[in-house]
Amino acid sequence: MSTNNSHGGKPPFSYPVNVGRVSVNPVTVNLEADERELEGLAKLWQVLAVRSLKAELQINRWKKDGLRVKGRVRAQITQACVVTLDPVDSTIDEPFEQIFVPEGSKLARMVTGETAEMVVDPDGPDLPEQFAGDTIDVGDVVAEFAALAIEPYPRKPGIEFTDHLEGDGAAENARPNPFAVLKDWKKD
Repeated sequence: MSTNNSHGGKPPFSYPVNVGRVSVNPVTVNLEADERELEGLAKLWQVLAVRSLKAELQINRWKKDGLRVKGRVRAQITQACVVTLDPVDSTIDEPFEQIFVPEGSKLARMVTGETAEMVVDPDGPDLPEQFAGDTIDVGDVVAEFAALAIEPYPRKPGIEFTDHLEGDGAAENARPNPFAVLKDWKKD
C-alpha cells in the first residue's frame, strides 16, 4: 500500500497528517467524506455510488520516527450485480492498522534467515509502509482499506449463475449423431 496517489493529483479523500506533530499518546480523529469526495471515490473504485464513508482513527507515534494508524472504516456503497447488472447495496465495516516509517528506515527492512531467505508470517503483522517527506495522507489510507473490503463479484440476493453454452441449440440438433446408426444394429 502506498500513500501516494497513483492516478495523479490529489486523491479523492484526503486528510494529511504532519508526522512531526503527532505525540506518543494516541489522538482520535473522526473522518467523514463529503459529497464531492464520495463522487470521486465512486469513480476511483468503479462502483455505481458511494453513499457514505466514515472512519474513526487512533494516530500515535510508533518507535522513534514512525506512525501508527489504527481504526475502523465504515462505508455504504452501491455496485452493479455481476449477473443482472441491477444495483446492489453493500456495507463495509472493517478494522485496520497500518504502521509507517520514513524512507530508508531500518524498521522497514525484511528480516531474513541465515540462508538469506525471506521469512514471512502470513498471520503476523504487515511490514511497515515507508513514507517520504513529513506528512502521511491518512484519508488516502482509509480509502485504500475500504477499497480492499469491496465485494469483487456482488450479486443480488437469490441470483445465481446458470450454466450456459454459447450458440443456438438448433445447430446441435441439425448435426447427425454418429452413433445413431448403431441403435438398430443387432448382435447375432
